Amino acid sequence: MDLESRKQLPLFSIGIVEKLTGLSARQIRYYEQHGLVQPARSQGNQRLFSFVDVERLIQVSALLDEGLNMEGVKERITRLAKAETTKEKKSVEPSDHQVYERMRQEMLERPGLGGASEFQGDLFRFYRKR
Repeated sequence: MDLESRKQLPLFSIGIVEKLTGLSARQIRYYEQHGLVQPARSQGNQRLFSFVDVERLIQVSALLDEGLNMEGVKERITRLAKAETTKEKKSVEPSDHQVYERMRQEMLERPGLGGASEFQGDLFRFYRKR
């Protein structure tokens, strides 16, 4: 089980969340009504919160302390969530080892000067005379 899956596990009852966040049960239920957190439910219909839910409640509390109203909090959280997903979608830069291996493969596949390399411009800066 990876770390993200563990953060999503519903573990905490509302009493524990009250102690962790400093919020009252009434405030937590209010934020749930507004869709800011969606705790899981046990078979007995008890709310069970995950680490992610606890972090979100702390974030909501901090935003309200900054003076935002509920609509402002919803908007900010939605914007932050979109920024997270776009950051995850961005391609990751290849490591130096990956670039080296790609260049090596390209040189082995194209002996001689027949084809142009996609790295040709990058390599030129290392070999030009200053």
